[in-house]
Amino acid sequence: MQRVGAKQYLVARALYSEDSFAEEHEKVCRPHKTTLDHVKQYFKCDAKRAKNTALSLLPIVGWIKIYRIKEWLLNDIVSGVSTGLVAVLQGLAYCLLASLPPWYGLFSAFFPVVIYFFFGTSRHISVGPFPVLCLMIGSVVTRLVPDEGPPVNITGFEGLTRDEQRVLVASSVTFLTGIMQLAMGVLQVGFVVMYLSDTLVSGFTTAAAIHILVSQLKFVLGLQVPGISGPLAIIYTLEIIFAKITSTNVCDVVIALVIMVVVFIVKELNDRFKSKLPVPIPIEVIMTVIACGVSYAFDFRVKYGIDVVGYIPQGYESPIAPNLHIFKETAVEAFPMAIVGFAVAFSVAKVYSVKHDYTIDGNQELIAFGISNIFGASFKSFAASTALSRSAVQESTGGKTQIAGVLSALIVMIVTLAIGFLLDPLPKSVLGAVVIVNLKGMLMQVREIPYLWRRDKPDCVVWLGTCIASILLGLDLGLAVGLGVELISVILRTQFPRCSVLANIRGTDIYKDRKDYTNIIEPKGVIIFRIPAPIFFANIEFFRSKLTEAVGFNPLKVLRKRNKALRMIRKLLKKGDLQWTSKGFLNTSFQPITESEDESNMEELDMSIDFKDLPVSIDWNADLPANISVPKLDLHSLILDFAAVSFLDISALKGLKTMLKELIRIEVDVYIVACDPYILEKLHDCCFFDDEIKPSIFFLTLHDAMVHVLEKHPECEDKNTQDDTVKPLIVFR
Repeated sequence: MQRVGAKQYLVARALYSEDSFAEEHEKVCRPHKTTLDHVKQYFKCDAKRAKNTALSLLPIVGWIKIYRIKEWLLNDIVSGVSTGLVAVLQGLAYCLLASLPPWYGLFSAFFPVVIYFFFGTSRHISVGPFPVLCLMIGSVVTRLVPDEGPPVNITGFEGLTRDEQRVLVASSVTFLTGIMQLAMGVLQVGFVVMYLSDTLVSGFTTAAAIHILVSQLKFVLGLQVPGISGPLAIIYTLEIIFAKITSTNVCDVVIALVIMVVVFIVKELNDRFKSKLPVPIPIEVIMTVIACGVSYAFDFRVKYGIDVVGYIPQGYESPIAPNLHIFKETAVEAFPMAIVGFAVAFSVAKVYSVKHDYTIDGNQELIAFGISNIFGASFKSFAASTALSRSAVQESTGGKTQIAGVLSALIVMIVTLAIGFLLDPLPKSVLGAVVIVNLKGMLMQVREIPYLWRRDKPDCVVWLGTCIASILLGLDLGLAVGLGVELISVILRTQFPRCSVLANIRGTDIYKDRKDYTNIIEPKGVIIFRIPAPIFFANIEFFRSKLTEAVGFNPLKVLRKRNKALRMIRKLLKKGDLQWTSKGFLNTSFQPITESEDESNMEELDMSIDFKDLPVSIDWNADLPANISVPKLDLHSLILDFAAVSFLDISALKGLKTMLKELIRIEVDVYIVACDPYILEKLHDCCFFDDEIKPSIFFLTLHDAMVHVLEKHPECEDKNTQDDTVKPLIVFR
């Protein structure tokens, strides 16, 4: 009952064990579905489900019906044009990361966007080249078709130029990536992205940014550096760059520095005054046009020997089939590409969906990107995801739906079909500078390290491990190492949870760490042990050791000592050296009695103590006859708090049963509280209970069990607390 106007409440109810609560309150009987039932439901098909499935596979049907032409169309047009200009530039720039001719980046900024328009659930992300994916594709391309030396012996390379071989590799690995994404989407395993924590993704993308930075140095410096892939590739690349540093093209360096400085300053102004600007200043596009015009006017390629984009063919190329031999060579690299591409796109899409109040479907996103990559790869584009900066442009310029994305693809198509030749004189150093400037966001993630170290050291270890491994071993192996480190950190947190001793806050039913509070109550003889984690095969021994530490003795050793003492007493009684009198045991031997070590029937020492052939039960805390001694125990009640135990496996169940029996056999009453109903049901199903361990040891709450203990052992209650509203207790957590 709540007191009116008072910040406190009073509750009066009966003391409940699990059994008494079940008797008093009728429980609804809910039939549990079997695995076969779930399979039948999954494959069940009716008209309603077929309609919902069709609508879910084509999300465009859902949002196109509510499209507000008057309010949204103009915004989508402005956003589409702005995003399209950025997509053209980034398509050319990011294509360099994939070690392909620049114009193939325009294909990747067109075909996947059109497909995503129909199948995607996000209305704001800009689909197309993503620098990390481009770099991962580039490592595969340079491994199979290196800059120097012959390519790997692959059927289908015959009669193709080096660029054509690389395009075939990139499109084939993209096709395989799309198949993997589509398969994961159909199998409804979009949850796999949950295993990539924000910390892991941050460390991985930071390492990718460093790889991208190093890969663009050759364009900024105007050096000829062969593409290198595999572990320590970044070290070898830097070694070659420093060896050739004296051959740097000064014109390329000047152009790149000017571009980077101007773009950086204007981007900062865009961020600072974004609330006042109707649209962000497209500074990359402006500087690219200026650089292209200046390069053409002064003929930089001939006069200064700089490397330019060169001839861009007009129109699209005929589709090609993927190479199955390349599938076999690149399967290991394709899977992390599928995961990374989806994880980044889904993370960005989730941010915008929350901001604009609509839902996205992870499985449908996998299907959308899978089909986009499969279709795009057939037309020689490479793996698509979303670039953070490009998506920010599409959203910040007022884009409401993927119509803005289609319009951006239209801009890319116009460049590809009609005006691509205008980009012929564009220096590659300009593209490299644009790529480097756009790395700022990913590189600045380094600032997270001090925060993570102060707040969560295991997370910091995951960040550093992922980043360092990705830098040194490459992005594919680095991601695998990062996942390993992350899983190990989760296992260690679960296997070695932080335990603490709690006590009752005087006058309440609240229990806190006794190190943190002074006004607490700790009655003698009662301990409540709590482990804040599931109990399973990996931490059952840790659970046992912490329990032993909490109670202050090893129950098995105490049990064995008591059984040894009992065996000795029986032997002395049989010999006549010991007799029972009304005053207790009497030593009748005139010689000192020494305790002998009897090694026979050692297994009996672990069994329950049996007083049936003795004249009286023995008080183990009293003085024993002769020189027999056993540990004296102050503990009479142990309560196990299972509030934080989410599951028990079979190994833990067996270990728990053994521990409970050891404690019960040395006359310690054991109670279990706040047990999850499904765990309790599992204990019944697994025959956990017997003559020693009974269902009556389970109580609804910790306080119910404690009140029961104090009623059973009133002598342990603190006399100074009789007027308190809540009886005292000890909690070990």
